[in-house]
Parts: sequence; C-alpha cells; structure tokens
Amino acid sequence: MATVRDTTYALLRDLGLTTMFGNPGSTEEPFLQDFPADFRYVHALHEASAVGMADGYAQVTGRPAHVNLHTAPGTGNGMGNLVTAWHNKTPLIVTAGQQNREMLLIEPRLASRRAAELTQPYVKWSHEPTRAQDIPAAFMRAYATAVQPPAGPVFLSLPMDDWDQPADPPPQVRTVATRIAADPDRLHAFAAALAASRAPALVLGAAVDRSGAWPEAVALAERLAAPVWSAPAPERAVFPENHPHFRGVLPYAIGPLAEALRGHDTVLVVGAPVFRYYPYVPGDYLPADARLLHVTDDPDESARAPVGESLLGDAGLTMAALVELLPQADRPAPPARPDQSPPEPTDPPSADALFAALARHWPADGVLVQESPSNLAALRRRLRVDRPRSYFTMASGGLGFGLPAAVGIALAERDTGRGRPVVAVIGDGSLHYSVQALWTAAQLRLPLAVVVPVNRQYAILKAFAELKHTPGVPALDLPGLDVTAIARGYGCAATVLESPDALGPALASALAADRPTVLPVPIDTDVPRIL
Repeated sequence: MATVRDTTYALLRDLGLTTMFGNPGSTEEPFLQDFPADFRYVHALHEASAVGMADGYAQVTGRPAHVNLHTAPGTGNGMGNLVTAWHNKTPLIVTAGQQNREMLLIEPRLASRRAAELTQPYVKWSHEPTRAQDIPAAFMRAYATAVQPPAGPVFLSLPMDDWDQPADPPPQVRTVATRIAADPDRLHAFAAALAASRAPALVLGAAVDRSGAWPEAVALAERLAAPVWSAPAPERAVFPENHPHFRGVLPYAIGPLAEALRGHDTVLVVGAPVFRYYPYVPGDYLPADARLLHVTDDPDESARAPVGESLLGDAGLTMAALVELLPQADRPAPPARPDQSPPEPTDPPSADALFAALARHWPADGVLVQESPSNLAALRRRLRVDRPRSYFTMASGGLGFGLPAAVGIALAERDTGRGRPVVAVIGDGSLHYSVQALWTAAQLRLPLAVVVPVNRQYAILKAFAELKHTPGVPALDLPGLDVTAIARGYGCAATVLESPDALGPALASALAADRPTVLPVPIDTDVPRIL
C-alpha cells in the first residue's frame, strides 16, 4: 500500500517540483529519507539562504519553488526572506516539519506552537493538515494558491510521523489560471480618460516584468507619446532603460514623488502599489488636478491605495487591450534623458566610478542582482537595464535576500539552458546577512560574479540618520571584516580590485570560471543623500 510519503513525492514529481531548497533538521528527516534519485536537494547552510535561493530560482524559471525548513526555529530563521518573497510576489511552497502528533498536546522540544499562524501574515495560505492522509491534497491546494494572482508564498506544517501512514487515493493534478483579464466597461473608461488626457504619464511596476509585458509597455508608451517612470523602489526592471521615453525611478517619498509628476494631468500606474513610500516626507499624493488610474492584479493593492481609480487585471493583458483601444497621440514624443557626465576620478573611487566601469564591461545578456542600498542610486544611474527579467532585488526593504537570490538565479539560468551570466552587486554590510550562500554557490560550481563595494559602514543608515536628524546612532561602522578571507573560506575565488580599471578583466574571468568569484572593491565613504 502506498504511504503518504510515496503519494506526496509522486505529486511533487507530477507538478515539476523535483528541486528542493533547504537545510535539513530532525523533524524533516522522515520526509527526506531515501531521497529519490530524480530529485535534487539544494543544500543551504541557513534557512534564510534557502528561502532566498528558492525565491530567485522561482522568479527566473517562472514556476513555483519548494523550500523545506526546520520546525519553528528554522522557520523563524527563514522569516526575513519569507517577508521578501511575499512582497516580491514569488510563488513558493514552504514546508516545515512538526513534532509527532502523539506528543503535540504536551508541547515537546521542537514542537511548533500554532504552526499555521507562525508565518502569517506573510503567506497567502498556511495549514497543518488534520490527518496524515490530507498532506498530498494540501500540497495540491498549496500549489494552486501560490501561482494564482497575486502570486506568493504558502506554508505547510507537516508532522514527522505522518509520512509512513497509509495514503488515500492521490489527489487530481489540476491546472489553474494565472492571469486576470480586465473588466471591459472599466477598461473602456480608462482608455477614454487616457485619450482625453493633455499630458499623461506612465508609472510601471514589477508586475510588468513578471507578466513578460515589456513589448506591451513600449507599445502603450509610444501610443500615448508619454514619459515612463519606474515605480519607487522597484524589485524588477520594467521598461528598456535606454528607450527615449524612460525617465528613471520615481522618488519614494510622498511630497517628492508628486513633485516629479508635476505637469501631468493623468497618471497611469500599471503593476505596482500606489506607492511604496519611505521615508515619510509629507505632501500631496499627486500634483494638483492630476488623476490617477491604477491597474493591478492584487485586490489588496487596489484597496489600500490612498488615491486613484483601480482596475483589476494582468499588466500585460491590460496594456495590450489599451493599445488596441487608444488612438495614436498627436503630441510630440517626450525628450530623451540627457547622458550622464563621466564621474570625477577620486582615490578611493566613488560608487559612480565603480558602476560606470561595470556598465562599460556589462555582458550584453547579463542579469543583475542588487543589494547595496547606499549605492543603489549610483548603480541605477550608470547601469541601464535593457532586457526583461534581468534585474532583481528585494521588494521588502529587508537585507539578506540578494546573495542567496543570486545563487538561485544562477542555478535557474543553468537549469533552463539560457545560461545568462549573473552578476551580484552586494554591499559589504549586506553580504554578511546571508553570507553562507557562497558555500552553496561553490558546491554547485556556479560561475557567479559577486561585486562587493566596500565602504566599511552602513552608509544607508548614516544617510537616514542625516535625513531624520538623529545623530549619535551606534554600530554604523564595520571595521575588521576581511571579505576575501571569508569568501575563500567558503570555497570561492576572491580578488580585491584596487581600481575600477581592474574590473573588466576580473569580471570576464569570473564569468568564465567554474566556481563563484567575489570581487571586493574599496570605494569612498561619502554618505549619499536619501532623496
């Protein structure tokens, strides 16, 4: 007779979930025993790294990923990156072991108290099956829930004594829709408002990239002859950044954002929340007399927006429909952004100089993973992303995602056969949140290049302290960290680059290597302005 474990692995196989990310614990061993030969276990040294790797892998493959965590303590270790997966809208199936059912009443060691509540509110659904026989069907429901819009993580708590129980008949493998078409009447009303607009503007969010809708975004911008901004703090690139209509990333504070949109009477926001604000800088949400139209596949985003009229729909489907409904605008196209002037040479170099060098040597089909908050503005100024699914960072604002995500992304590039080169830019502060991910990259022999701007401080926090007038905050400097020694200890190649001029050959060698390479680059300690 088939066991619950047999039936569950058969279902995972049918769903294509044969890669599992995790860090094994005692409550997971009954599930992992006799691990099937056609499955792969991606071993992370910490649960936060496991979740980040799974997130990056799912985003690049376009399919859900399975991450298996330890009971309550291990799930807690992974929570920071689970919060990021929620905000990234990444479909993850997160499972964790639970103590034996026979002992749960007395709360033994490693029991997870109220396990289904532990990951809330940062999962779409969480569940601990009432019966062992319900586990396979719970996986099927978890898969269907994770992929439907808005996509996101789900969580299952699975008692360790359930796996050898006799199984019920296996659940039916089902498919579900993953895109929402817009209400026709409301769509026509949006089109009429845009057609009548004197000076429309487009603001695009990560859902444009998730839905593969760059061509639709370009067609809509050109049909409207409208400038295009990225929504604040974007986790994905949303539009070809060398296109003459592209204006850059909107500031993420209320007053400055409205000021950036001054002169526009209609603002169409597609695939982003309205808006992701931080820090608090008061002001009007929009310029005077401006109207906001919001397209999203997330009812929560629609409900919490402080201004505007909303339409529920997939970003790509809705923009394609709007292009069909709209006449070609007779206004001139917006002027192109001026080119950046070369950075001033300094010793040590500025972040601008480092990223100008990175842009000069950027591989044509490269994928950028970014987690260097204080240097983000300089990176986005100097390196323009011109291809879909080529820029990834955290939507949550929490650190520790970038490095493991880059590992998952590089693995997905190998598994899909696309083989695009992956370059991570990770600040020397951010690096140490999930530094264990380097070991997994080395074990997988991934040709991942990790560029580390080294300023030996939490410069982003110093910038916030200046903005908020909070002097004397402790623990904002990072002396005594040897990035090269740490990287080599995890099995990576590592070379300190004393000048941006050394970046080109070092990057080429790293991307041709058979293991990850960490490239620390000392930069100046100037504290950038937040806004």
